[in-house]
Amino acid sequence: MNNSWSEQVSKIHAPLDKALLRALSMILGFYHVAMMMWDPKLYAESIGGFNPVIAPLMIWAICSSMIYGVGFKPRHWFWQILFSPYFSLLILFYLTALRLVA
Repeated sequence: MNNSWSEQVSKIHAPLDKALLRALSMILGFYHVAMMMWDPKLYAESIGGFNPVIAPLMIWAICSSMIYGVGFKPRHWFWQILFSPYFSLLILFYLTALRLVA
């Protein structure tokens, strides 16, 4: 059962298994790390502040985007879902929009 769930989740992630999306994921992750390290106060102001929701989601999305970006594929379905590029890319696109629009 465990193996079949892992295969099903892998099939769900198959459309995102593209080199350009991986590169985009890495670029977005590095961009947000760089902005946070360069001037944390300015970055925080531009995304609406670091609160108990935004900060952990941002850290998780950056870590998840790096895992996806380097091409690592977890074997177990739980880890595949936890580090899903669908969620991390959505969060990073949202943060990028907040950063660039504000």
